[in-house]
Amino acid sequence: MEPMAIREIKTFPDPVLRKKTAAVGAIDEELCRLIDDMVETMHAAPGVGLAANQVGVPLQVAVIDIGDHEEEGKKRPLVVLINPEVVSLEGTVVAEEGCLSVPDLTEKVKRAARIKVRAKDRAGKTFELEADGLMAKALQHEIDHLNGILFIDRLSPIKKSIFRRRMKKAMAETA
Repeated sequence: MEPMAIREIKTFPDPVLRKKTAAVGAIDEELCRLIDDMVETMHAAPGVGLAANQVGVPLQVAVIDIGDHEEEGKKRPLVVLINPEVVSLEGTVVAEEGCLSVPDLTEKVKRAARIKVRAKDRAGKTFELEADGLMAKALQHEIDHLNGILFIDRLSPIKKSIFRRRMKKAMAETA
């Protein structure tokens, strides 16, 4: 098997980030290589989550590794999500959020406080995961990616307007 590789992370406004990803059919060697590459890329970035379309692959695959970032001090294992679906959302929380595909921007985003997700793992086994805190935020953020939604889409109209102006200015400076 080939060694893992760090892949290029696509950044806004790359169109691949806006397309809804396709469901995964068979879990084969190629998909497992993609998952390994995504984990390697996420850790190198460094980030706590990565969706397949962020590395240019329009499939419903995401990886999350919050490690010991969680407030309670317990280390969580790496989570691989294939074809994830939200089962339930509860409460609301507003917290700082950033994204590897939107570098140099963090903003407060409103999300559900608790989430329950159903997905397949890399062995093809269906599982359910309930989470709150950073894991809940990461799950919502990565599932949004798989649906072509970026965290900037969840900002207030004023914050979106400021972001758009900043992007236009940055693009004009690089042109």
